[in-house]
This record gives sequence, C-alpha cells and structure tokens, in this order.
Amino acid sequence: MRRPVLTFALLLSLVLSLLPIVPASAAAHSTISWAPCQEDATVECGTLTVPVDWNKPGGQTFELALARRKAADPAARIGSLVINPGGPGGSGVDVVVNGWLSFTPEITSRFDVVGFDPRGVARSHPILCSGELAGQAPDPLSLKSQADFEALLAFNERYRQDCRSRTGPLFDQVHTGNVVRDLDALRAALGDDKLSYYGVSYGTLIGQQYAERYPSRVRALALDSNVDHSLGTTAFLDTEAWAAQDSFDEFVAWCDRTASCALHGRDTRALWKKLLVRADRGELHLSGQPEITLTKSGLIKQAFIAFYGPAYKELAEFLVALESGQTAQPIIPPAPAQEEVNDTSQVFCQDFLLPIRDYREYARLLRRSAAIAPDMLVSSAAHQLAIPCLGTPGPIPNPQRRLNVSGTPTLLLGNAVHDPATAYPWAVNAARQIGREARLLTYEGWGHGIYGRGECPTAAFDNYLVSLTVPGKGARCPAMPPADLSTLSARSLPGPVPGLPVLVPGLVPGLPGWVPTAR
Repeated sequence: MRRPVLTFALLLSLVLSLLPIVPASAAAHSTISWAPCQEDATVECGTLTVPVDWNKPGGQTFELALARRKAADPAARIGSLVINPGGPGGSGVDVVVNGWLSFTPEITSRFDVVGFDPRGVARSHPILCSGELAGQAPDPLSLKSQADFEALLAFNERYRQDCRSRTGPLFDQVHTGNVVRDLDALRAALGDDKLSYYGVSYGTLIGQQYAERYPSRVRALALDSNVDHSLGTTAFLDTEAWAAQDSFDEFVAWCDRTASCALHGRDTRALWKKLLVRADRGELHLSGQPEITLTKSGLIKQAFIAFYGPAYKELAEFLVALESGQTAQPIIPPAPAQEEVNDTSQVFCQDFLLPIRDYREYARLLRRSAAIAPDMLVSSAAHQLAIPCLGTPGPIPNPQRRLNVSGTPTLLLGNAVHDPATAYPWAVNAARQIGREARLLTYEGWGHGIYGRGECPTAAFDNYLVSLTVPGKGARCPAMPPADLSTLSARSLPGPVPGLPVLVPGLVPGLPGWVPTAR
C-alpha cells in the first residue's frame, strides 16, 4: 500500500529538481512606474508589487509605496540609497518627500535617495484597527491584580482580532523578515546590484537582518541607533529602563548647570516626584479639545519624548507649567480621535516574543524597572511595545536570536551614549554579535539618532556611504551641547514613538518627520 505513495513522492521530487531556481526578488514585479509626487513634483513616487506572503510568491500581492529624490549630480551618481526612519511605523515616503532626514549635499548629489513605507505602514497596505478600541487600551501602570492582568490579555486578543479582520491576510505577514525580502526586491527593481542603505532606530533591525540573509548583496549598511534583537523579556525591559533613567539623569544635570533652564537652581527630582503623585490623583491637565487629564504613564511619556531631541528646555518649561496648575501645552499633542488607526505595534509583536506569565511576574518586572529607573519608573518605549503583545500566540515568525552575519563588507553602526530609546549597550551588543564585519561609532552626546549631530558623526556616515571608508576602531565623536541643538519643533526626529496613534495616512501636526505608532 505504501509503494505508490513513495513512487509519487520520488517523481514529484524529480520534477521539482528540474524546475528553474527563481531568486526571491524575482517573485515581485521588477519594474517601478515613477511619476511626480502630488506633494512635491520634484520628487518621484511609485509602487512595487510584492507578495503578501513570500513563502507563497504566486499568491496575493500588495503595492509597496515608494518615493525617490534623484541624485543632484547625475554624472557623479553612485546608485540608490534606500532609507528607513524606524518605528516600527515610520514612513520612508514621507521622509523623502519632505526631506526630513536632512542629508548633506555629499549624499544628495551622489545618490538617488529612496524611501519606502514598509508593509503594514502608511501607504503600503496599512494595518488598520478600530480607533475607538485602541483608545480603550489598559494603562500599563494601572494593573493591580491578576484580574486586571487577565483583562489586559483579553483586550489584547480582542484588539488583535479587530486589526486582523480590518487588515486581511497581510496582518500576519508584517514581520521584519518579510520586510527584508521586500527590500531586496526593491534593490533589484532599482537596478542596483548591491544595496546601499541607511536605517535609523527600528530601521537598523531591517539592515541587520538584510545583512544576515543577503550578505553578498550588501554594498554599505549604515545603521544609526541600533536595536538588539537578542534580548528576552527581563533583559529588554531592564536595558530600556536603564536608558530612560540615564536620559532623565542627563536632563537633571543639564538643568543644574544651565541658567536658561526653567528649573535651574531647583530640586528637579523632587518636583518630578510631586508631579507623578499629582498625576496619580488626576490633577494634571493638557490643553486640547477637550482638555486632557494627564496620567502617570502620560507624564512619563511626555518626558521620554523630550529626550529624543533632546528638548530639555521645552521639558523644563512644561514641568513648571504643570506645577503651577496651568493647563500645559504638551511636548507632543495627542492625536485626535479617528475611526481607524494604523497600528504598527503589531510588527513588533511578530519580531519579539516577550512573555509574562501572570500578574505576579508583571509586578516583579515593574519593581525591577523602578529600581533601575527610580525617577522614570519604566521606559515608555519598552512597555508601550511589549504590553500590547502579551498573549500573542506563539510561535512568532521572526523571534529574537543572536545576529549571524558573515561575508558582508564592513557595516557601520552608530549610537549615542545617552539614547533614551535604543540603549547604547544595545549597539555594543549588536556590534559584538556581528563581529569583524561591524564597526561601532560612539557619539558621546544625547538624543535618538546621531546623523546630523555635528560634523563628526555626519562626516563619518557620509564618508562610509560615499567612499566606503569606515572610522577607526573605537572611534568616538564629541557631544554637541543640548543648548546648541535644534528644538523639538524644529528638528526632524528619527523613528516613531511607541504609544502614540498614527493618523491615517499619517503625520502628527506640527512635528516634522515623526509618525508615531499606535497605543
């Protein structure tokens, strides 16, 4: 009875072995039709058709949204520089159309700068979820019992099912492993034999995993403010709490030494603790339509957002306004209510499995974070990404692992010592995992993203991307004093901030270049 089955299996194997091997990128349509963008006719917009599921290249497809600024000096053109602004959830199309990354003429004259909206983001078949339901997400700091914890898990499952039903099959295919295959299809469609890439924040994970999967197709990968994809639950929350507290400590030190700080000469930590107590009592308010009560989590998030800049001056003035009982203008305004939001935190849930068994373990982890970060208590980024993923059925498609990069040219990794979101130890750890193919550039200063923070880091990235020249081993760049940096409202900030809803199709008014993720 078994012989016919075996014969058929052998025959099928023989037939398959005779079929031509098709590169993964060939599964996508290899041409891009470019046309002037509606927002700016000097920029070209287009789309690339790619599979929803790369393991089923003949199945459903969707359109990957693209934007391109062509090289200003065609005679000196090197090729395309593909960029990603992080998140997950940052729109590369918006970044290119609006010029938010502020590349130097050294880059813009030599490269076509190409941005793409990763799958599930903005114009690339966005993950859509109920705006009303998103607004009902439990506050991570409000859980007090096992019943609260179970209610959180039930909410997460209800929310996932809502997002899946609104989004369709793509919902389960938005992990970075698939984004990497989209990126390689884009490289091929652009006509580049090898990829030149600049990714910041979560965009570094795309670059890291591209190097793993396609080492021979790498020309240059510039990775700014690095994700460490090897961390489990405790290590992830601990390192993020450390980074948040480090940024708070640097803010206090700046106010202590800077006469223009609104809190200069005062006990900033004591004021902060009083504000946290008042937030718990519902006594703090933000201006808006209508007025918004600021929770403890919300207060911590406002400070965390300011550290991205860093916008120390604005943060100090904000805290003084809260202290006086004024209805304060927030560091970043809450998004207006919408029927649907583009919630890209689901990308993170397919890239990181960070289980927490029950409320007892959850409370223990909160105590650990508070011990590490006695002022900030938690990292807004870490908890706003990890908590919505609790209860995600395993296994996930792109779980954590140590990097395994071999056979690429040298990759440039850069990080600020005082980065609030991608902790400096993450970059050190990622560089160690990559090994000899990695070169780490340390920026001694503050904020998230080091390109554009003075001549040293900017020139290092430019030289690497243009001429493939890497900094020396152990290279470090001096800090630019925060007072000399642009303010939050004027500086383009890399990467969305978790916990803030994305408008459809996209931007938070008044904050150039920053497209936050939902919840």
